[in-house]
Amino acid sequence: MKALQCVELGPPDKLQINEVPDPEIQPEHVLIENKAASVNFPDVLMIQGLYQFQPELPFSPGGESAGTVSAVGEGVEDIAVGDRVFAMTGLGAFAEKIVAHQNSVMKIPDSMSFETAAALPMTYGTSLYALKQRAELKEGETLLVLGAAGGVGLATVELGKAMGAKVIAAASTEEKVNLCKQHGANEGFVYPTGKLDRDQQKELSGKIKELTGGVGANVVYDPVGNSYSEPCIRATAWDGRYLVIGFAAGEIPKIPINLALLKGMKIVGVFWGAWVGMNPEENKKNFEELFKLHSESKINPEVSDSFSLDDGAKAIAHLKDRKAKGKVIITM
Repeated sequence: MKALQCVELGPPDKLQINEVPDPEIQPEHVLIENKAASVNFPDVLMIQGLYQFQPELPFSPGGESAGTVSAVGEGVEDIAVGDRVFAMTGLGAFAEKIVAHQNSVMKIPDSMSFETAAALPMTYGTSLYALKQRAELKEGETLLVLGAAGGVGLATVELGKAMGAKVIAAASTEEKVNLCKQHGANEGFVYPTGKLDRDQQKELSGKIKELTGGVGANVVYDPVGNSYSEPCIRATAWDGRYLVIGFAAGEIPKIPINLALLKGMKIVGVFWGAWVGMNPEENKKNFEELFKLHSESKINPEVSDSFSLDDGAKAIAHLKDRKAKGKVIITM
């Protein structure tokens, strides 16, 4: 079978398409013929050796895919040959076939395309866990989403709206802000790109306070980090929740911790992957909720760009260079 492989750490152009042996079925695992896989920011970090969990070389990146089950191992329950599924493996999805443990596989509704199914797990799974279990977002609260036109950003905009929040989308261009409004954002604004100076940080805080009537955002969803984080915390409401999602802007910020005291707020880490391992049944309930929301047209993963497996390196570069609006998909 063909697979996109990282044979040496570095930028996407170092990745190779290689012929590799088909994966072998194992007990409690299923073999999936992949139809689509989605690109996520951990893939960008992993191929450069910058991710917190680093696989041995060579490896195929790709944390989630969707396809058809072609074989099941001993001890597999509730999954059969021919089932349409998605798999959340964390690794190896950018290949024509993958073996996945049954606990990381879930059947998808017949009405859901493979491309949509591949785009759903990590972004919507992360965002629902963040808003529901970590932030305990309430109807009528204000939710600020940074990087709102990206994969997790758009998912959060849609879920926040479905949960009854007032959603403010912050993105780097007017085009991206308009996309967020199409997905349900009540308000939106453009922030500058690059490292913000103190005046730009004050301007960012001021804009958030302006759009919230001086109160501040009840919940801040931040996958960006760097110099954007502190001004958003300064513009958080009393008893607010600032969600630490990731650091797409590159640098992990150093936050004056007294801000949490002064605002009576919570700085909350969101590590969805670890939570899933400890709470598989709760995660299953979350996905049942996501499937219901999709059937009601309240969420709809935005697949902005699609690449073939042969062009998989270009797909990862597209996300790395922050050109994506919504999800980037690799099709097999």
